Amino acid sequence: MLLLPADHRGLRERFAAEGYVPLPGLVPPDRLVPLRREIRRLESMAAHHERGAPHPMTTLGGRLITEESELIPRVYHDPALIGLVRGISGLDAVPVADPLERHVIDILHRHDDAHGEHTHGHPLALVVFSEAPGSARDGGLLQYAPRGTGLPAEADEVAHRAHHRPGDAYLLRADTTAHQVTALRRAGLRRVALNFAYTTPDRQPAAR
Repeated sequence: MLLLPADHRGLRERFAAEGYVPLPGLVPPDRLVPLRREIRRLESMAAHHERGAPHPMTTLGGRLITEESELIPRVYHDPALIGLVRGISGLDAVPVADPLERHVIDILHRHDDAHGEHTHGHPLALVVFSEAPGSARDGGLLQYAPRGTGLPAEADEVAHRAHHRPGDAYLLRADTTAHQVTALRRAGLRRVALNFAYTTPDRQPAAR
């Protein structure tokens, strides 16, 4: 399903320097169709259970994905994909033992939806986009601080920003690279990101 780069050397050098590397076109357009359809199906199921006040984004958690999807866990465990993560990161990356923490889907779909500054508990995050704004001017940008656990106070001071298109992906050293997603700047936009978490054997939490 994925179009994996054959040469990891340049990607590994950038990842070591920045804690981030882009993977444009990781999911080719024809293969993006079933992934987008699957995420939309899960989104519609989750919508029936939403309660309370609006949130700055919608998250489809690991329980829903594990129980209701065959496609997404299959991609997550793809040996070639794990090999790519290992080759770029230089770490002995392995799937997270707890199925509830392996993957989430973050959906920004309202004007001003955003994802605030954070780091992850697991060292590696592979993020795949099924939908994204067509222009960087529309927001939904990744902002990250290489080798830093905090972003500058003012957004304009952030050293690195990245715009991604549908089918693109990126690998992030997520436990030590502070990052956030800027707000969508107008109505009618969607940013849908599938987040795969990987860890290392020495940091493997027990499965639930």
